[in-house]
Amino acid sequence: MAWFLYLLECSDGSVYTGIATDVQARFDKHVSGMGARYTRSRKPVQVLASFELADRSSASRAEYWVKRLTAPEKRALAAGVRTLESVVPVVPVVEVAEAVEDSPAQNGAS
Repeated sequence: MAWFLYLLECSDGSVYTGIATDVQARFDKHVSGMGARYTRSRKPVQVLASFELADRSSASRAEYWVKRLTAPEKRALAAGVRTLESVVPVVPVVEVAEAVEDSPAQNGAS
């Protein structure tokens, strides 16, 4: 199931960041006051952008990094001036076979 990272513009000019499987349904929840506590007092005005991610883990990881951006940086992301890839650090992938082969125990070292 695809997950989305979304950015909402709020009535006070701030930009809220969240994740959901259905952005429009989640936006409607925020507007009705049943969303996050943050958006209850800062009414959402519009969805600025949403980014599709493979799974909840990827969406949560992206949310972690995007929440650290300032409002102008989030707006640049929403406008396409920045990419999501430029915000979220790349995690190096180590193949299990390589890690086992390079293990000191496998090479006779102690």
